[in-house]
Amino acid sequence: MDRYKLLITGGAPLRGETTVFGGKNTSVAVVPAMLLCDEPCVVENLPDIEDIHVVYDMLNLLGAKVDYEPKARRMTVDPRPVNSFHVPYQYTQRMRASYYLWGALLGRCGQCEVGYPGGCAIGARPVDQHIRGLRQLGATVDIDHGYVRATAQRLKGAHIVTDMVTVTGTENLVMAAVLAEGETVIENAAREPEVVDLCDCLNAMGAHITGAGTPVISIEGVERLHGAEHTVIADRIEAGSFLVAGVVTQGDVLVTHCQPSQMEVVLDKLRATGAVLDIGADWVRVRMTGRPKPVSIRTVPHPGFPTDMQAQFMTLNCFAEGTANITETIFENRFMHVPELCRMGAHITIEGHTAIVEGVAQLTGTTIMATDLRASASLVIAALAAQGSSTVDRIYHLDRGYERMEEKLRALGADIVRIDV
Repeated sequence: MDRYKLLITGGAPLRGETTVFGGKNTSVAVVPAMLLCDEPCVVENLPDIEDIHVVYDMLNLLGAKVDYEPKARRMTVDPRPVNSFHVPYQYTQRMRASYYLWGALLGRCGQCEVGYPGGCAIGARPVDQHIRGLRQLGATVDIDHGYVRATAQRLKGAHIVTDMVTVTGTENLVMAAVLAEGETVIENAAREPEVVDLCDCLNAMGAHITGAGTPVISIEGVERLHGAEHTVIADRIEAGSFLVAGVVTQGDVLVTHCQPSQMEVVLDKLRATGAVLDIGADWVRVRMTGRPKPVSIRTVPHPGFPTDMQAQFMTLNCFAEGTANITETIFENRFMHVPELCRMGAHITIEGHTAIVEGVAQLTGTTIMATDLRASASLVIAALAAQGSSTVDRIYHLDRGYERMEEKLRALGADIVRIDV
């Protein structure tokens, strides 16, 4: 797991064009949803990342017939041979999104026995909203010796009001409800584009879902779902990460095959730094001269500022001329990149859920350790703009959500290589 590191020599402005593909956060939900069909399904535009490889392994373990073509960004899933509902912890510890199997397997097999999810250690991220909702749909759910065990004859529609806005909880309950008997209404539903993309995929398979993208989603259960083809939406977090890198390195970066309409709050914050943005239907170009202006952010559910861009903007503010406040309201332990940035010379103090960032003229390269997926991206960006060389350890986090990031950055002029240790 710790085999590779990134060696980065900073100081070169990023210049050129890069392309983003399908989003991690939508792909890891859409692919397990294929289990709900009784015919083969095709998913296009998948990113070639570690989390998709883990999903592939889990579907094969369950007995599905899976044809995965990473270079073509395509996966064909035939769920008809599925003959198991058990996924051991050795698989689920590799990714948090393994909980999507709960709703899919309950709908498919009427039961599931899935190891408790792993993934990034950015906070408790309790799954109580998932479990509470599944129980309201009629499932018996227990957590026993590190496994989530659930059974149901056929789930029945229910009126569910979540105690908090949860993207993964909303998506899991939608998957569980599409084959349930009767109507399910989910109030306080997450509104993220990834939720809409999953619902669009399920509707293409024959589900009856309305209200996706609003706080109230309604699902009329159906008897079966048929095969379909679905193209996942572009990764708005990867696109935002490259745009931030362009600003921090005072470069000129064009990001293509993205969806700017889903990134408006991030783009507004980039404008506030003094960057010049040109925007098309499926591309964004950012140009920056000089140090950025500081921008304060507060993470909130969509359509507010996304928590998955918090770490990257933390790095941006480290180089700003002035002071900014970064307030994290989604995850209680998502400031683990702060000590690493401070080791590079950043001036950051934490007061409760807020990090106060006083910009400095220069960071200095050193050995830094990635602690989670988005922290990894923030540290890479910091190293790109720092003086001297940096070594980024534990980049398996990065590989979970960014497709060969070092190759894309090198094509933009970065001095970055992956080294085998």
